[in-house]
Amino acid sequence: MALTKRIIPCIDVDVDEDGDAAVYTGVNFEDLEYTGDPVEMAKAYNEAGADEFVFLDITASAEGRETMLDTVEEVADEVFIPLTVGGGIRTRDDIKETLRAGADKVSINTGAIERPDLIAEGAAAFGSQCIVISVDARRRYDEQGEYYEQIDGESVWFECTVKGGREGTGIDVVEWAQEAESRGAGELFVNSIDADGTKEGYDVPVTRAVCDAVSTPVIASSGCGSPEHMAEVFEDAGADAALAASIFHFGEYTIEETKAALDERGIPVRL
Repeated sequence: MALTKRIIPCIDVDVDEDGDAAVYTGVNFEDLEYTGDPVEMAKAYNEAGADEFVFLDITASAEGRETMLDTVEEVADEVFIPLTVGGGIRTRDDIKETLRAGADKVSINTGAIERPDLIAEGAAAFGSQCIVISVDARRRYDEQGEYYEQIDGESVWFECTVKGGREGTGIDVVEWAQEAESRGAGELFVNSIDADGTKEGYDVPVTRAVCDAVSTPVIASSGCGSPEHMAEVFEDAGADAALAASIFHFGEYTIEETKAALDERGIPVRL
């Protein structure tokens, strides 16, 4: 029997003008707009039948601050499905404190790229299943990459970015995914800077390139506008899970409707 594909809502959390945690939604990691309260949204998605839930503190790394663990604890109290928390995680102690706050997994991007040994340290201390390496991928059309895809007649490689997509690293996404897997990552979380918030579909080429290069489960993220887009990234890229935000946040589709549509296409999901 085929493994079921996971449907994962995600909230991007920042600090509002009053210093409180709030959910924001944007396009291409910019133009963020207030969307709701993180605890209330977490509770709603838990009740709606989500398979997992992702909480991303979207400015912690860029601002050099710690993840908002008080809010993580409140969210964890409302969520009884696997909870992944990311943002500002740089050390083994950060991983420990985030798991202690109620997370089941931690998502690490900037901290792992700056010090790759963190992946092995986290896997050894807490188990590979806890370590999710997040990749914020951006398309580049020059000759600086290692692995290329042909997209609309052009050779494209995918660069890892850090600090919420604000800075390039020169590191090839596929090469980094393979290294992260070899160091003990239990899952890979592939975001697309180019597709983020567009609702025009996932970046299938980058997702497929990573899926083809590793055996570690891959979560596709960024760009989902419909259940059809999820079907595409499952069928055409081989993703193990699909993450979405806007379509769920604004009531365009429910988790139940999404799973029903995928089930009708013969894609295995937990109903």
